[in-house]
Amino acid sequence: MKRVLLLGGTGDALAIARRLTKPHVYSIAGLARVPADLACEVRVGGFGGVAGLINYLHANDIALVVDATHPYAARMSRHAREACTAAGIPLWAVRRPAWQSQPGDDWREAANWRGIVEEIAAFHRPLFTLGREPLAHLDEIPASQHWTIRCLDPHEGNARADIIDARGPFDIGGERALIDAARIDVIVSKNSGGKATEAKLAVARERGLPVVMLVRPSLPAAEREFDEPASALDALLAFDTNTQ
Repeated sequence: MKRVLLLGGTGDALAIARRLTKPHVYSIAGLARVPADLACEVRVGGFGGVAGLINYLHANDIALVVDATHPYAARMSRHAREACTAAGIPLWAVRRPAWQSQPGDDWREAANWRGIVEEIAAFHRPLFTLGREPLAHLDEIPASQHWTIRCLDPHEGNARADIIDARGPFDIGGERALIDAARIDVIVSKNSGGKATEAKLAVARERGLPVVMLVRPSLPAAEREFDEPASALDALLAFDTNTQ
């Protein structure tokens, strides 16, 4: 049987991985939690760049790569495209649609960290939902600001920052409670798409809070692209049947 390599670390990828069996491989970065209930092989860690990924594809008889990484994991997506092209292996991708602004939203786009800092300069109590990046800037917090940072893993804060380790999905009630308790006046977010972390945007709309949205990176094209995991899984199961 030809093997499928699923590049994951997202809820969408995990939904697919739960339906896979050996010898297929679910690959996650070392920073992600390792699921304990999967029937497929689980691989943890990087590949060593494009060259390392090419070697892995050949050495493990991989017939298809499915890129279901985070929409902001552009480097991994580029490496997957380059490696699959060099190895002559098809690449599929699960590309979650971005959130779209709605009436009542006040969204401001930022291209990078510097742009985010500029956009929030006039605010005092930002809520960061960017993952780990704000943790590298805890010693740069302006005297006029107090940050609330939500990320997946525990991390020590300081007198000017509260760190919340939490994993979605988040509901509207919980997001209201957090935003009100922390007196948030601006939300900083990746445009991740999906339902799991969308509630904060609804609360921002209710409260009239601005949202600084980090612009999505451009991603390489794939032979097939899916906007949700169920359709990707159907195609993947058909591929599995046809290659046995």
